[in-house]
Amino acid sequence: MNQEIISVKISDITTNPYQPRRTFDKKGIEELAESIKENGLLQPIILRKGKLVGYELLAGERRLQACKHAKLTYIPAIIRQYTDQEMMTLSILENIQREDMNPIDEAFAVKNILDKTKLTHEDISKILGKSRSYITNLIRILKLPDSVLDALKENKITLAHARTLLAEDNQHIQIQLLNLILAENLSIRELESRIYKKNNIKKTSITSSDGSTDIYTKEIEEKLKKVFGSDLKIKEKQNHSGKVEIPFSSLDELNQIIDQLTK
Repeated sequence: MNQEIISVKISDITTNPYQPRRTFDKKGIEELAESIKENGLLQPIILRKGKLVGYELLAGERRLQACKHAKLTYIPAIIRQYTDQEMMTLSILENIQREDMNPIDEAFAVKNILDKTKLTHEDISKILGKSRSYITNLIRILKLPDSVLDALKENKITLAHARTLLAEDNQHIQIQLLNLILAENLSIRELESRIYKKNNIKKTSITSSDGSTDIYTKEIEEKLKKVFGSDLKIKEKQNHSGKVEIPFSSLDELNQIIDQLTK
């Protein structure tokens, strides 16, 4: 598809009101600004026309900030027509595809879509190419204490750690468990053991909507789904034996799975 690139006055651009990314690397923007001064902006930003005047940014927040830092007056841009709902979903997609968006920003962005549209968890899972359980669990982590969310944002703990902490309802204990994770470098299984032992319940009594009992296993399952692009299931027994099921609906899908397994 041919797209016209035009030069737009930077002062006429307002930032994306649905931008999911809340934090940007200041040093990275400064380095990009220096590169733009030397070589120009190689990839145009994407805009839509504002409802009254000017333009609204869809994609290219870092590039826009870097151009401002470089004291440029104009920036190359592609103009497209999008509804508010399309702006929200495409903004998340653009950031997720960069693979460096932190889970907290992603969770707030998805919650923003749920709050401002009639889309369901199932709808969003299809748009973003994620499972419905991934979307639901992503939103749930926002219920955790700020100290836990900060640790996740700073990569001090993993998303799987955060999800596991949701098995404990008391926020004070969640914070104590966070301190243990940081002090003792607890694995997911070790963290689960601390929680289940404290609550004096069997692991089999904690089940997800699809019958899975192991949050660590669910995390691996999500990663494998991204690789094979199918509704893959890991069925684990209490002795940690089990099987991985990869469904397919055609010979072509089977061949794609085989290709992934034999890479």
